[in-house]
Amino acid sequence: MATTARCLRAQWLRRQWLRRSVQRAPAARWQSSFSHLEKEMKERKIQPIFDDLTPQSSYRLDTTLADFLPDTHPPAVLPPTSPPSVLPIPHHLIYFEPTKPQSAMLADGTNPDQSPGEPFVRRMWAGGRVLYNQGNPLTLDAGRAVCSEFIRSVTVKGKPGEEKLFVGIERRLARATDDEMQRLGPAQTDAQEKETLEHRVRQRLWRDSDSDFGPCSILELRNIVFMRSRSKEEAAAETAKAGGKMLKPQHTPDWSHTITPDAKLLFRFSALTFNAHAIHLDPEYCREVEGHRTLLFHGPLSYVFMVTVLQQQLRKQGNEVVKSVEYRNLAPLYCHEPVTFCGTKTGANKWEIWTQTPQGGIAVKGSVVTEPGTNDRSTLGT
Repeated sequence: MATTARCLRAQWLRRQWLRRSVQRAPAARWQSSFSHLEKEMKERKIQPIFDDLTPQSSYRLDTTLADFLPDTHPPAVLPPTSPPSVLPIPHHLIYFEPTKPQSAMLADGTNPDQSPGEPFVRRMWAGGRVLYNQGNPLTLDAGRAVCSEFIRSVTVKGKPGEEKLFVGIERRLARATDDEMQRLGPAQTDAQEKETLEHRVRQRLWRDSDSDFGPCSILELRNIVFMRSRSKEEAAAETAKAGGKMLKPQHTPDWSHTITPDAKLLFRFSALTFNAHAIHLDPEYCREVEGHRTLLFHGPLSYVFMVTVLQQQLRKQGNEVVKSVEYRNLAPLYCHEPVTFCGTKTGANKWEIWTQTPQGGIAVKGSVVTEPGTNDRSTLGT
């Protein structure tokens, strides 16, 4: 019964998307430019996300990853908030996720705040960049922090009728101020007070430069590509075509670690990140709508594993910590298929990290800059 329900849901979603695509086909076919979206999206006022930085989510991620990492022993019980530990790199990914009613989400379970809307109804995490301010880290002391999200860039690529929209989503993470904390109470019910609070947060955290921390502890840029709907047959053909392209590693790895992700791992990471995207949860959806053979391994989860395994190597070699990471997602990875995380040192404080497919091609490619450590980071993800 459950399998039938999931299959019917996937078929319904595909029919809905194809119906909307057909209804809009004349306009979309002759629409030569979507450049107007750049102004509209960059001017969006996205609601800041407040979160209490307790060790709970970090502890659960530690425990979730433990069976998939070498020589790893997570805390036996939930760590205390005093003395506080520094938020582990890269555990910021499981905090500051938007909490919306189910009715406000898109059909595929994703966040509408970042979406350009039709005809770009499909999305893929294409990569990103993360900068860590070691001199001003976030700590898991149960204090409140805030993430303000901005759309930094919007680029249209592709010929008319086949355009893709590349959206750079910047997330700026910082401690909440006393003023913001005081305003949170009435802001929940008073629309004007809520608007004032959100404006002040955005104004405090925004910088013209995407590398200027200001009061922030972490700057993250997420590159998301939005695409048109497609038929099941088109999806299968495009996926097969992409599978024939393989980028081989340029370096011999200094280390490598292979895991075989299962559905439990994907579900638990989806739950920790409050991510309902169907490509990680619904096999029928993956096949019927996206043309993939099974559940997709999360792009952010690749990032978590790559950076965590790198930090295990850093601890063996000295006291370096991660300063910045830039990465690109190049090929899909699948549930129940081997995934290998590799890395090598390429220079002073410079590292290359990558994730390989079972065939040995690069699925995720990253570059890391490190610096001397300044904080006691004794938890798993550091």
